[in-house]
Order: sequence, then structure tokens, then C-alpha cells
Amino acid sequence: MNRYGIAFQTSAIIVFFTCITAYAFHAEISPSEIKPGDAFVIKINCTNTSHLPAASLKGRRFYFSRCGESCFAAIGTVGIRTKPGSYIIKLRVGKKTKNLQLIVTQNSFTTIKLTLPDKQVFLCKKDIKRVKKENKRLKQIFQKVSQSHYEESFILPLENNISTPFGTKRILNEKWISIHRGVDVTGKDGEEVKASNTGRVVLVEKLFFGGNTIILDHGLGIYTIYMHLSNFNVNVGEMVSKGDIIGFVGSSGRSTGPHLHFGVKVMNMSANPVSLIELNL
Repeated sequence: MNRYGIAFQTSAIIVFFTCITAYAFHAEISPSEIKPGDAFVIKINCTNTSHLPAASLKGRRFYFSRCGESCFAAIGTVGIRTKPGSYIIKLRVGKKTKNLQLIVTQNSFTTIKLTLPDKQVFLCKKDIKRVKKENKRLKQIFQKVSQSHYEESFILPLENNISTPFGTKRILNEKWISIHRGVDVTGKDGEEVKASNTGRVVLVEKLFFGGNTIILDHGLGIYTIYMHLSNFNVNVGEMVSKGDIIGFVGSSGRSTGPHLHFGVKVMNMSANPVSLIELNL
């Protein structure tokens, strides 16, 4: 066995011994430095409590699930408009408390210009009413917190290049500004779109902006969104596994051509899907 293996084992023994003797717990945020809109994970090890930990950031709660023996984890995010700086996450494990530091760094999002039919940019009263109704319904969906369904890491539902990154500032028809709260993945009409993780189908519907849209509930306030599809391959209420084919690439809704808009909601906030996929869960 090489010296690195021996060092690792020794370190593990020391940590285990400390946990047993001091009845302590170890907590960390990964990554500890993020950009606005990025996801992160809080992991707690070496705890002998049977109760779920509690944590919050500026009054916003995190939802934990077990990740193994004496281990708990919660996925969180910060808003896309969060200012750079140091933020404190207040953590409680049993009767013990601890403050964790999260650093939000500066990020400069790109700007692009798009031209669409005016009726998709400047809405009539009828369309405005429809959009408001849809947004209200979506908000109600994203506010619900169910039990954990996801299994380990998330995957990109379509393994192609990302054409429009998260946070991109889009100027539509030279007048209307829209912030991109997901990622656009290039694709051909009819390409298979897969579930990013295990979850329950909570929406299968044609929306004004998103076109044919699927939303999966992965539990603990985590949702993934698949827009502009040509066709669906699931129904509301179904449980799907990571990698299952749920729909097909299209150009429905407000779209300039076939592609997949892939979005993520964490605690009712838009998160960068790439950052979620990169988490070590």
C-alpha cells in the first residue's frame, strides 16, 4: 500500500475516533465559493442524531435527507441577483449549532440579441392573462416540498452543446429584456430528452413561453424543467428514473428553432443547471 493510502486510512481513523469520543459533527459546504444562481450542497457527517438537521440562509430553509450512516445532505442555491460577498448559513444538528460561510463571487453574464415575431414579445391582453395564470400555477408547483426522490448526481438530459448559458441577458426585438434562467441545449427535432434524475412528473402541458413543457419533482424542493418539446413520453403522476426518455426535442412556444431549454428550481429559485450537475452528491 502506498503512503497516500496509509495517510488516508490514518486520517479516516482519527476522524472516526473524534466523532465517537467527542460526539461532534462535521459540516461543510461544497463548493464553498459560488457564482450567483449556482447550486451547492451542505453535507453533515459524524452525527448521532436521528432527527433531520435544520439550516437556513437569510430566513430561507434548506431541506435535508440521509446520505448514509450518520450523514445528511441538502441542496441549496442563491438567487441570480445575489450580490457578491460572504453569507452565513445557520445550522442546527440536534442541540448543537454552527455557522457555515458561503462566498458568492462576481459574475458577468453575457448579452445577446434575438429577433422573434412581435406577438411573442409584445403580448396582447389575452396572452398576458394566460401567462399570468400559468406563472401562478408554476409558482404553486415549485413551492411544494415532497420527500426525496433523486439518486446521487443529476445528468444533462440531452448530451449536446449548450448554446445559451444560464443568466444570459437577452434583448428581444431591440426593446424587451429577458434574463435566461436555464440553459439552452442544441438539438435536432425529435431527439430524445432524458430525465435528469429520478422524480415524479408533476406537469405535462403546453405553455405560452415554454411550449410543450415537462416538470419533474425530485423532492426536497428540487425541480427540473424541460421546454420547447415536440412531443411527450410521460404522463402526470408517473415516477421516472434517471435516464428515462420523457420527451423529444422541438421548437414549440417562444423559440427560434429546435433545442431544449433545461431549467432547475431549488427552493423556488432558479438555479444554474450546470452547477447542479457538477455537484458531488
